[in-house]
Amino acid sequence: MINLTDQLNRLLQFESAPKRIVSLVPSQTEMLHDLGLENSIVGITKFCIHPKHYKKTIQIVGGTKQVHFDKIKALQPDVILCNKEENTKEMVAELEKIAPVHVSDILTIDDALVLFRQYGKLFDIEKTTNKVIADILQKKDAFINHVLGKTPIQVAYFIWRKPWMVAGNNNIINHLLKINNFDNVFKSKMRYPEVTLKELVTQNPKVVLLSSEPYPFQEKHIQEIQEVVPNAKIVLVDGEMFSWYGTHLLKAFDYFQKLHNIIAV
Repeated sequence: MINLTDQLNRLLQFESAPKRIVSLVPSQTEMLHDLGLENSIVGITKFCIHPKHYKKTIQIVGGTKQVHFDKIKALQPDVILCNKEENTKEMVAELEKIAPVHVSDILTIDDALVLFRQYGKLFDIEKTTNKVIADILQKKDAFINHVLGKTPIQVAYFIWRKPWMVAGNNNIINHLLKINNFDNVFKSKMRYPEVTLKELVTQNPKVVLLSSEPYPFQEKHIQEIQEVVPNAKIVLVDGEMFSWYGTHLLKAFDYFQKLHNIIAV
């Protein structure tokens, strides 16, 4: 018997390690693959883009906010994996009628490591997850030592256009900005607030980061922002590196190092 609580402190019980998994969170789908659980995944969302071949080989059951409950039920899952931010409370309640639902809640790297430990216990792969945890911590510590002692850089991190939206406080993006020694000029606002370009001028960031997701900012948008804050450096960034909290963290710190090199030029 496996007894564990998810990251909302909800008790889950299983007679044995689940063998049929439905994942409704893109970063967690990638995480399952990298942990060697590919053959156990029976359902994913249309936004589960890593690894690429999954969308051709695994049943797509909808998006992250709306799913086809009948398709999920037909897959006879042993467990359904959700996330507090990605999926809705109403969705989780309905999914619980089909199978046990594990809900993650990730605001920091420490939260991500807790998720690895929970998956290690749940899927009986603790040796694998412990190795990944050790690798993430090693990469994190090496990167922090690199930026340690440097003057914090004031940044704004845009996630959407029309309306303009940024990463505020209380999310994994802001946490990773802190790890980078970036001072988020919108950290007084919670979650993902709408802002005006006038507010951007008032905050006067040294660097503006335009994320590749959820809005796909491109080169053409750099000039649009540059005209508003001519003295700031505008940089396109890979949004997955700042918001995908699973095994993507193994790639993130090398990416952050390259980003700092770009900003320093």
